[in-house]
Amino acid sequence: MHMSNKPKLLLIYTGGTIGMINDPVTNELKSFDFAHISKHVPEINRLNVSIDTSSFERPIDSSEINVQHWSDLAEQIYKAYDAYDGFVILHGSDTMAYTASALSYMLQGLRKPVILTGSQLPIGTIRTDGKENLITAIEIAADRDEQGEPRIQEVAVYFEYSLYRGNRSSKLSANQFMAFGSPNYAELAKAGVTITYNTAQLYRTELQALHFRPKMSTRVALLKLYPSFPAEAYASLFDRTYTDCIVLETFGSGNAPSNTHFQEAIQHYRASGGIILNTTQCQSGAVDQGKYETSSFFTRAGVISGRDITTEAAVTKCMHLLAHADTAEELVHLLCTNLCGEMTV
Repeated sequence: MHMSNKPKLLLIYTGGTIGMINDPVTNELKSFDFAHISKHVPEINRLNVSIDTSSFERPIDSSEINVQHWSDLAEQIYKAYDAYDGFVILHGSDTMAYTASALSYMLQGLRKPVILTGSQLPIGTIRTDGKENLITAIEIAADRDEQGEPRIQEVAVYFEYSLYRGNRSSKLSANQFMAFGSPNYAELAKAGVTITYNTAQLYRTELQALHFRPKMSTRVALLKLYPSFPAEAYASLFDRTYTDCIVLETFGSGNAPSNTHFQEAIQHYRASGGIILNTTQCQSGAVDQGKYETSSFFTRAGVISGRDITTEAAVTKCMHLLAHADTAEELVHLLCTNLCGEMTV
């Protein structure tokens, strides 16, 4: 493990609002060259940190992120793992929780920080939240405990004074600086006058080495239930020609209407080998299948309870396991297993 008196970090820019400045000629927002980041955020020169920068060849809006981008990011971190003490990824906020969740599965066994951050306002605007988010993310990525080990040893999201476990985070606001939350898991750290860590909540892997697993399957569907939804309209989601796994966002603690077409679609899909994961569409709380009669059908049909997992972590976990589990039995077992802090078991 690389550790010197001056922590060395790799700063990776993928795109997003934080990397935007105004073009003095057109007054349009455009990405700037992150090799010259100290010009735009001179405060980082005062940190006792050595920073190298890297950028996507073509920075993208986070709405364009896909599994290939996740794989490329994970591979870059894996190849540079021994050369750096930590990693900071600048990313658009819209899909940041999906990327953080995906990376947590692709890089199991982390013993160094991978911190994602971004902003609601471009770094080139006067009232930007980007500078504080970037500076503090760097500070956290460089921080060490009393034994000289990285304080954070997992994928995390830093936004507006709070650090969250990446696969427990969700974007909750489109217009507030406090854009993220972690409803079912406590903050990892809070940045005030000092940065206070919630030590008991920090993840520590039991794996002896970093496991690089970049493959992801896109044969995953997401269906959010709503009253009187036309089950027939979603028939293609339950067709194994297109999908191998469906994440359901159900009501409350995992409930759904007793719709005959819907229940028949689930039974047929399960009989054909399809996997269904039940998650709650509530911001907080957990699925408790069988608590009410309206969810007991799921248990009988072999639908898996996602407990308190977020939608972002559920979708990416299914993508990950479809690509790596050797058998359907192993896939089901791992869906019920807490792989890297993503769910409470």
